[in-house]
Amino acid sequence: MLTVLSIVLMVVDARFDALKPLRAQLGLLVAPLYTAAEMPVRAWQSVTELATSRAQLIAENERLRAEALLTQRKLQKLATLTEQNVRLRELLNSSSLVDERVLVAELIGVDPNPFTQRILLDKGEVDGVFLGQPVLDATGLMGQVVEVLPHSARVLLITDASHSLPVQINRNGLRAIAAGTGRNEWLELRFVGDTADVREGDIVVSSGLGQRFPAGYPVGRVQSVIRHPAQSFAEVRVTPSAQLNRSRYLLLVFSPESGYGDVLPALELRADDAAGAAADEPQSTEVPASDAESEGSGNAD
Repeated sequence: MLTVLSIVLMVVDARFDALKPLRAQLGLLVAPLYTAAEMPVRAWQSVTELATSRAQLIAENERLRAEALLTQRKLQKLATLTEQNVRLRELLNSSSLVDERVLVAELIGVDPNPFTQRILLDKGEVDGVFLGQPVLDATGLMGQVVEVLPHSARVLLITDASHSLPVQINRNGLRAIAAGTGRNEWLELRFVGDTADVREGDIVVSSGLGQRFPAGYPVGRVQSVIRHPAQSFAEVRVTPSAQLNRSRYLLLVFSPESGYGDVLPALELRADDAAGAAADEPQSTEVPASDAESEGSGNAD
């Protein structure tokens, strides 16, 4: 009986318009049921889209941060090149100075010892990190690698009391040794004559004479110059350019001056340049730990 009634209703609905008002009323009654049935599906889609969007935003943010760091690093070198190009036009190779290979690393630890200035990075031997490798942030030189582990590396900051590096005044090329004081606030310029042309505000850059740090990277700015009549050398304090207490993302530099190490980061070496780069790069040398912590004053002159 129900089957016959169903067939009759189907025929009437198909041939006549008498049941249209009834269908409309039934549609109003059933619509909330459809909405309720779709709610779990819509909720799941919303959660999935939110998670996907968040992951994409995080990845995009990391990529943009790395690109900004690389761009700021190149701007550092361009400012130095502009100043030096007047005096050393024939000696500068701007492309090689600006385009050293670099690897972005993240700071994951700080040495709690108050008598040393060391940090820990999340890149190690498997990434091509090597002893003596220069490290910098977006504003200047930070230090150099003194210990390499498989997946991490320990960096000695330029402000450590045991660290020194050859530098020069960017304004006139005057050479000196920038020695750490054990404090993040300043460095000391050693062996600067009492009559030397050093002024407050002078920019101090790496000279490259120690064969460890590439030439031309910002080290700091002269904070004060105190000349003592009874002493042969002036007391010069330099404020570091690098944000030693705030920088989290740093750059490991692969430069001809410091050596490339045994392994090059794959992401920094294009496949089509691999053969040529392998032939042109200098052979890596093992750097003793004692030499990694200090560049010695003998090379400054």
